[in-house]
Amino acid sequence: MGDLGVAVVIEDDLDVRNLLEGVLLQAGYVVHAAADGREGVEVVRVRKPDVVTLDVGLPDIDGFEVLRRIREFSNAYVVVLTGRNNEPDMLTALQAGADDYITKPFRPRELRARLAAMMRRPRAQSPDENPAGSSPEVSFRPAGNGESVLRHNGLALDYGKRTAAVDGTALELTKSEFDLLYELLRAPGSVLSRAELVRALRGEYYPKDAYISDSDERAVEVHIGNLRRKLRDNPESPRWLQTVRGAGYRLASPRRPTESA
Repeated sequence: MGDLGVAVVIEDDLDVRNLLEGVLLQAGYVVHAAADGREGVEVVRVRKPDVVTLDVGLPDIDGFEVLRRIREFSNAYVVVLTGRNNEPDMLTALQAGADDYITKPFRPRELRARLAAMMRRPRAQSPDENPAGSSPEVSFRPAGNGESVLRHNGLALDYGKRTAAVDGTALELTKSEFDLLYELLRAPGSVLSRAELVRALRGEYYPKDAYISDSDERAVEVHIGNLRRKLRDNPESPRWLQTVRGAGYRLASPRRPTESA
């Protein structure tokens, strides 16, 4: 196995597939490739990769359907690559469970930087392995003095084990959703702008003075929307995620144990 683990490339264009394989090999992955969607799903199932790059325009089934099938059994990082430079495709990819989205032609250096930022996050456990909700509910307190679990209004997030649960029920989050939720939980009361949340996901690739595009910020909005859906959080009376108009997002106020959700 390579230093960074296993990667799967799902791409029908031979030249692009060879380029991606070369980039990932140089980065330190063991690479497996597939030329269509059905084969790609099976390769991911068998090889259990850490990272998947996925083309949208595949010859048999489109990449969005491939992504949905992969998400049924894999928590690998998935980066969608496509020549379609339009927002609806980006939103569809993120809503289907992608961690990132890059348009072709892409720069190998950019792809490596984004993958490096993602791989700095620990891999998640399956929610059934050790649900964070197994410990008793307490009011929010930041992690510290060895404490790795963040709790707020019945939500428990264990950063070390990469698990999250609400009222004892495990949540199935993508890595990007998990990391956004973590950033908000560890900054109670603070408003985090969309740009700050983009940087939290992208790490060193997006330094403080880097330009943050509208599509990057829109991607954060989609991830937040996905989080709200999975949390069943009402944006009109949020239990966890509060939108601050024109500013960004913050954690909703703590509720007393007698308050209804």
